[in-house]
Amino acid sequence: MTETVPSKAPGGPESPFRHELYPYRGDAQFLSGTLGFIQEALEGGEAVVVAVPSDKTSLLRAELSDEPAVAFVDVTTAGPNPGRLVAAWSAWMKERGEGDRPVRGIGETAWRQARSAAHLSELRYHEWLLNRAFAHSPTWSMLCPYDAADEDQDALRSLSRCHPLIRRDGQHATNEEYLGGNEYAFDALPTPCDPFQELSFTQGDLAAIRAKVSQCASDAGVPETKLPRLAVAVTEIATNSIRHAGGQGTLRTWTQDTTFLCEFRDSGFIADAMAGRSRPETHQIGGRGLWLAHQLCDLVEIRSTRDQGTTVRLHMDVPR
Repeated sequence: MTETVPSKAPGGPESPFRHELYPYRGDAQFLSGTLGFIQEALEGGEAVVVAVPSDKTSLLRAELSDEPAVAFVDVTTAGPNPGRLVAAWSAWMKERGEGDRPVRGIGETAWRQARSAAHLSELRYHEWLLNRAFAHSPTWSMLCPYDAADEDQDALRSLSRCHPLIRRDGQHATNEEYLGGNEYAFDALPTPCDPFQELSFTQGDLAAIRAKVSQCASDAGVPETKLPRLAVAVTEIATNSIRHAGGQGTLRTWTQDTTFLCEFRDSGFIADAMAGRSRPETHQIGGRGLWLAHQLCDLVEIRSTRDQGTTVRLHMDVPR
């Protein structure tokens, strides 16, 4: 895999980008916190982008009376992969922040609708990556409401570690549970389910890889319409291994519950946590393989260290 330049350090409490967690219970608390955040924005001449579940959208619309400075967006248009959300938020907020107009975002993830443990883990990682993606964006700030009604303290603690600030009683304060620094504590990847297929590959094996994955995916029940997308994604990831990790790698495929997985392992290292998450510039050389994989697959997991190399897992959902 490509070794890239490390991205900017995640923002902390002193960062221009304000990233606030707002734990709430019930609709009344949801409205009081989000409306207070919006009112601060309107008083400061700021625009607001809101991406929350549909029931919460209805609550806010009823209170705001079509306020022109507040735009509601449908986060589902970004697709099922959390790896697309940084680029989506960047586009939404740039569109609303024409010129130098400050912009605030309100983003609530439908955590209880996570499709799998892997999906839930990537949703949390996205929250942490927002600090890195927008660390030097002084015109942006984001409030992340979280419904704490089920009193799942472990889930709340995990999410809290991704937010430098926390909002209580209408005010934001430093979040002591935030994990600063440059490293994210990933959940360990579970071992592949038996039976799995394995293939070592090198230069000249791309056609064999595509054929192998297509056959295994078809046997697993991946819809035929998804097979061309998967073929492009596996070609890109395998090509990265060949070009940037000593010319070789290992492919594994298996099915787990309602997901077909392709895992690529090699000895390379990806230093940039944002690799594949930000839209490549038109003049950019390289850096499009992981971006394409995120756009084409239902989920992408990346684990990369200097001592253990890189593992990329591509997920495709299989209909029940």
